[in-house]
Amino acid sequence: MPDPIEESPGSLEVRAYFVRERNVLLTRAEFSPLYVDYYLHLAEHQIRPEARADGMLKELLAAVTLHAASRPRNETTAWTVHFEDPLLNLFASAAGQPGRIVGQQFAENVKPTGQNLIYSDIVRGADPVRRSVVNFEGTSPFRAAETLYDLSEQRLGRYFRHGVEDFVFATAQPDCDVSWLENLDDEGIRSIDRTEQLSILETRYYDWNCGCNQKRVLDLLTASAQGDFDDLFEDQDSLRISCPRCGGRYLITREAMEAYSAEIFEG
Repeated sequence: MPDPIEESPGSLEVRAYFVRERNVLLTRAEFSPLYVDYYLHLAEHQIRPEARADGMLKELLAAVTLHAASRPRNETTAWTVHFEDPLLNLFASAAGQPGRIVGQQFAENVKPTGQNLIYSDIVRGADPVRRSVVNFEGTSPFRAAETLYDLSEQRLGRYFRHGVEDFVFATAQPDCDVSWLENLDDEGIRSIDRTEQLSILETRYYDWNCGCNQKRVLDLLTASAQGDFDDLFEDQDSLRISCPRCGGRYLITREAMEAYSAEIFEG
């Protein structure tokens, strides 16, 4: 494929191409920058995921990002994927304005359902949330997303490996050459700039960014407690709060909570 036409140091760059005469949209990115930010996040919050779950989450982060880059910029996608073996839940979300990626894995207290499931929640602008749920086979987040496209989007979407952390997502557009897309493989993707006519459409940029921080946690707890810290803390001097989107860990002491609440209400 052609080299990127723009540079944005420190950001994940995703390029979108149109395959002429095949009517297929490709989105591609080399995910090393995002994975570096993801591991810095884990180190900051002292999170140590199990190796297999970590690899599966990285694949889901790539899957949702490439999907989001093929969609309107004002759309936010959140995918929750449940696996029976290993018994695991993964979460990943991608927003287009600005480009934000976040996710985490849940390996504890996961209830079996008897089947693998992927839940897709999509919000575009001020529209209501659209939810889809489908079951899938295997242990690959890429295959889960492809099944979601097949059963929910009702069109073909396929993921390919261009390099170790370099992935491509191909989606069928109106009048798509479906047979060609069905028979495309990793080797075909690596040589597609020589065998097909590609037009670059746009370049988007994404960063690992949940938006959670100590202040936001304090804001939420203050609103929830409504001044009654006894019920919130019970007999503890502090609370450990984990962000449901990124797994970020925050230690909130009762003293800090009372001081923050006093500042808010007195201010």
